[in-house]
Amino acid sequence: MAKSTLQFVCQECGARHSKWAGRCATCGAWNSLVEEIPLSRDVALSAVKGKALKPTPVGTLSKSQRNARQMTGVPDVDTVLGGGFVSGSVNLIAGQPGIGKSTLLMQLAAELSKQYSVLYISGEESLEQVSLRAVRITPKQQKVLLASSTSSDDIAQTIMSGDYQVVIVDSIQTISCQSVSSAPGSISQITNSTYLLTQAAKQSNTTLILVGHVTKEGSIAGPKLLEHLVDVVLNLEGDRYGGFKVLRAVKNRYGSTSEVGIFDMKNEGLIAVTNPSAVLLAERQIADGSIVLAAMEGTRPILVEVQALVNRTSFGYPKRAASGFDLNRLNLLCAVLTRRTKLDLSEFDVYVNIVGGIRISEPAADLAVCMAIASAAKGMQLKDDAVVFGEVGLSGEVRHVPNIEKRIKEVKQLGFKTAIGPKSDVKSSILKPISSLKDALNSYLKS
Repeated sequence: MAKSTLQFVCQECGARHSKWAGRCATCGAWNSLVEEIPLSRDVALSAVKGKALKPTPVGTLSKSQRNARQMTGVPDVDTVLGGGFVSGSVNLIAGQPGIGKSTLLMQLAAELSKQYSVLYISGEESLEQVSLRAVRITPKQQKVLLASSTSSDDIAQTIMSGDYQVVIVDSIQTISCQSVSSAPGSISQITNSTYLLTQAAKQSNTTLILVGHVTKEGSIAGPKLLEHLVDVVLNLEGDRYGGFKVLRAVKNRYGSTSEVGIFDMKNEGLIAVTNPSAVLLAERQIADGSIVLAAMEGTRPILVEVQALVNRTSFGYPKRAASGFDLNRLNLLCAVLTRRTKLDLSEFDVYVNIVGGIRISEPAADLAVCMAIASAAKGMQLKDDAVVFGEVGLSGEVRHVPNIEKRIKEVKQLGFKTAIGPKSDVKSSILKPISSLKDALNSYLKS
């Protein structure tokens, strides 16, 4: 038998290389090549020692065998999950450092412990630190059990015991598998530890909640395989120093990914915001450069203030800056304004801010941003009872956006009298349809 040739497989993209390198030549990932011994097809088939599977027809499972929902007691989290955690599911919660992941999980653990046996395993903090947070957030007596470990083998054995219905691991980047020699947080450790814990949770029908770190680019740290292994991926977004925190599902095998939960960080933890629009507009001052946008966060309409500041540049190249809005999109809209409305911005710096720490990524914010920039540049104002939404094309046309009825309903509830948006089939007395960006600026901006 010929001697086997070693191969090095990239853990990010799966590309195979004949020799090790610090960087994958296919996807560019660093330190992602892992040594493997390739097996021929004949050798692999001859080594098969499994047994045939016994399939079960769809719909014949009894109710006791079907996955049941575990309500968290926090309505916004239940909405994002699609009705609560599913028994036996593996859930990953990620977010920036200090955003409130551990705080939110301690709140959920306290609520879940009222009906289920909950074990909170910390790999980052000591039991005294976790206990202090628990007392601060939930001062009432709770039944959450605490443990501290960084061994995935010990945690898997604990899960397999079946003594706990919900197990929380904070965080997966600090857990290591004894059979892998690399350091905790490496690609091989994260992959093997997650797989080991996932198999233990599935076999014992235990709900597993993992905490994941993120990189400086904002993506979840570790291999992309981590997101494929789990059932639900939740992202906690927002400004770590203030503003609202938004919980959204990036992946959900048991529900929709269009729902979001909006929270505000208080001393007693993350508190759900029932009416974020009223809170965001409470301190608004009527001035040039201020426009109210009817945006959508998942399936929830929300009114936010878009602020723009236009100032003559001190250098030869004008500056563009945005907070809560895509900078590339801002550069595109500035070009459309200059070309289609004859508003020359070549000698002016443009700054755009979405108030409240909310990040808007939907195209419906285009018209509000354009009108805010034009308002600040000309010193003109939009009347204080008007709300704006609509996508702006490169030709200056205002294009259709989804969920117009929900936006208008939210506008009416907060007492606004006018909604400026694209033409649609929605019949409403407050909707003022427009067809182009130039018409919107000429018709509704007043000095």
